[in-house]
Amino acid sequence: MALADAWKQLSWFYYQYVLVTALYMLEPWERTIFNSLLITVAAMAVYTGYVFMPQHIMAILHYFEVVQ
Repeated sequence: MALADAWKQLSWFYYQYVLVTALYMLEPWERTIFNSLLITVAAMAVYTGYVFMPQHIMAILHYFEVVQ
């Protein structure tokens, strides 16, 4: 029962995503390409933040002399 409720909630979120982004007007192959590009850009942003943010934070802390 909990799995069915979770699936229903997930499908509701996907339906809202499709309506808000107006993807319902696209063909299925166009929708797949758009979603793939969106996931790729989001993954690259997360990776970049994971790799480079610690370096920038340390540089800021050294600049303000919080860390020696």
